[in-house]
Amino acid sequence: MNPVIALLGRRLRLAVIGGGPGSFIGPVHRLAARMDDRYDIVAGALSSDPARSIAAGAQLGLAAERCYPDAMALLAAESTRPDGADVVAIMTPNDSHFPFAMAALAQGFDVICDKPMTNSLAQAEQLRQRVQDTGLVYCLTHNYSGYPLVRQARAMVADDQLGEVRLVQIEYVQGGRAQPGPGRTAWKTDPARGGDSLVMGDIGTHAHQLLRFVTGLEVTELAADVGCVVPGNSAHDFAGALLRLQGGARGSFWVTQAAAGVENGLRLRVSGSKGSLEWAQEHPQVLHFKPLGAPAQLRTPRGPGTLPLAGRASRVAAGHPEGFPEAFANLYSDAAEAIAARRAGTTPDPLALHFPNAHDGWVGMRFVNAMIRSSEANGAWTRV
Repeated sequence: MNPVIALLGRRLRLAVIGGGPGSFIGPVHRLAARMDDRYDIVAGALSSDPARSIAAGAQLGLAAERCYPDAMALLAAESTRPDGADVVAIMTPNDSHFPFAMAALAQGFDVICDKPMTNSLAQAEQLRQRVQDTGLVYCLTHNYSGYPLVRQARAMVADDQLGEVRLVQIEYVQGGRAQPGPGRTAWKTDPARGGDSLVMGDIGTHAHQLLRFVTGLEVTELAADVGCVVPGNSAHDFAGALLRLQGGARGSFWVTQAAAGVENGLRLRVSGSKGSLEWAQEHPQVLHFKPLGAPAQLRTPRGPGTLPLAGRASRVAAGHPEGFPEAFANLYSDAAEAIAARRAGTTPDPLALHFPNAHDGWVGMRFVNAMIRSSEANGAWTRV
């Protein structure tokens, strides 16, 4: 049975902020919310333009009185309705994540927010503290941690199948900014809206979170180079670093949006004292496991050797492909179980608590801050 309905007798009521006409990520959020039947989308403020916002809500089939001209009007009205939203999902430009999330928490809403958590470390610290003070659920949609085989990798590391983690390589390579110009979303190149480093806010935070999610280790020090490699680009399109991690592990980090012709090359390799794991987002159905002194193995969703955390994240029979929207939906579903349990006063399934939260967002902004500081110091080793 649907665990949310079992606890509450109904689906969670979700209000969406942002993600209107022309948005890539808005439809993904809404599909993810509906995929496992945990939410009803009941209200929306889908654009910063009031008329477009109301029209977009109507196109989604929302009731006219719940198509709001802006986010603050939505929060004020929904907080007073007897059938008001339980949860607010934020999918707006980066600079509004902080004020909208803070306002939603102040009104008593649980929050699901697109990454990055904020545009500054100071804001991340404030938001993390607000989440702790309210006791509400905050889910940050680093969606790659929702892939079944990423969760398999996390579970295998936790199960000591790799032994002591010694080496980590993470790269996230795209080509969308291989030519100068603002790209499809011009606001991202404005530091006031997109943050101090475009490449770090856009994809660097994803790579860092994936590294932490799988290994369970924090980056303690780094030596970084952040900047532009494409002539004419004003916003950062490249970042690389050597990493030192807890327990003495070493790592390398490389992210760019300037690799001509590359689409979405997110790759992770983790090597321990007993073996190595390798995973690539463009081929997400396969996890390579290379144990020391034994033949290489493949792990697939629901295949032999699948651990409970990965099995929970897969919806279809073995051999059937799953991808980006399903990974997103795993975060929404996990957050729904945590929210429903909080509202019902019960303890959620521990397997539902692996979604990125406010602490992860804060750690991510600490990493971005350290990368920029190190680069400004000509790559000096910098504590995170």
